[in-house]
Amino acid sequence: MTSDAQPVTGNRQPVTVRVAVVGGGPAGMAAVGALAAMHIGVDWYEKEDRVGGKLNNYHQLFPDRVPASEAFGQLVKGTYHNHIDRHLGKAITSVGVNAGRISLNGKDHKIGEADAVILATGFDFFDARHKEEFGYGIYKHVITSADLETVFADGDKLLNVNGSAPASVAFVHCVGSRDEQVGVSYCSRLCCITGIKQAIQIRREYRETRVYNFYIDMRAFGRGYEELYREAQENHGVRFIRGRVSEASEDEQGRIRVKAEDTLMSRPIKLTVDWLVLLIGMSPSCSAVLSGKGEREKSFTNAENPLTGSAVKGQPGVFLAGCCAGPMSIPESVASGRSAAVQAAEYLNKKNGNSE
Repeated sequence: MTSDAQPVTGNRQPVTVRVAVVGGGPAGMAAVGALAAMHIGVDWYEKEDRVGGKLNNYHQLFPDRVPASEAFGQLVKGTYHNHIDRHLGKAITSVGVNAGRISLNGKDHKIGEADAVILATGFDFFDARHKEEFGYGIYKHVITSADLETVFADGDKLLNVNGSAPASVAFVHCVGSRDEQVGVSYCSRLCCITGIKQAIQIRREYRETRVYNFYIDMRAFGRGYEELYREAQENHGVRFIRGRVSEASEDEQGRIRVKAEDTLMSRPIKLTVDWLVLLIGMSPSCSAVLSGKGEREKSFTNAENPLTGSAVKGQPGVFLAGCCAGPMSIPESVASGRSAAVQAAEYLNKKNGNSE
C-alpha cells in the first residue's frame, strides 16, 4: 500500500465540539471525512502506525477486481483536513460516558475525551486453529483466505516447495461461520464471494491448476456477485462441490488429503490437493471496547435501533460504524461510516440546543 502522506486542506477554524473516531479502516476513514466536511473537529485514533485497516492487506476487491490501493486512495483523500487530528499507535480499550463527556481509555490510562464517539474498530478474522480437523498451523499447505490475500497483495505466487505451480487447490467455505461447534451461528456474508474471487485469481495465474470450492450453500448476494460466480464456472473452470469437509491430513509429500461428503450426490469424497485454503469468517471486535474488560463476545454489537440508527443503547453519544455492527462489505462499511457521522452530528446539535 502506498503512503497516505498528503497536505491537509481546509482552514483551521475554532470548533466547539469534537468527535472521536476509533478505527482507521474503511468505515473509520469514511466517518472522519464526513465529519470534517461538516466542519466538526475530529480526533482520529488508530492502534496501528498507519490508517487503512485490513484494506492495507487486500489485493483486489470484488466484484470488479479493483485494486485495493485505489479504494484506499479514494477514501483517505477526504481525511486530510485541518479539523482532523490523527493519533496513530493509540489503542482505545474502553469508552466511558460521564457528565455528557466521553472518555477514551487505553489499557491503564486515559487517552482523551470527546463529545461523541464513533466506534469503527472493524472485525477480527476467525482463528482457524479452533477448527483442529483442518490442520491450520500444523500443516504448511493449509492456509486461510486472509493468508492467500496477503500473498496476492505482496505480489507473490502460491507455489509448491519445489517452486512448481500447484496442480490443485481446494477452498473450504464457512470456516468460523454458521458453525455451532465453535459458537458462531451467523453468516459472515463475504466468505463465498472471497472464495470465488480468489479461485478466479489462481486460475488466471495457473491455467492448468484444478480449483475446487467446497460450500454449504452459495450466498452470492451483492452487486455483481452472482455474475462473478457464473464467470468462475463458465470462464475459469472452477469446480463447486456442495458438501462438508470433515477432515484434512498431510501425506508423505506434504500434500493435503481432504475427506468430504458431497451432499448433493450423498456420497463420500476423498481428494488430494497441493493447497487447502480455509475461507475464514468475521469475528466481533467492538464488544471488547464497549465492555471495557477486553472480553469479546461471539455476537456483533446491536445498535439501540438497528433499523434506523447506529447509537449504542445505554451509552449516549456512542455510535457504531462498519463491521462493529455486523459483517459488511467495503461499500457497506463506507456507507455505514458516513451514516454514523451524520447521526453523531445530529446528536450534538440536539445536545447543544441547535435545531439546524
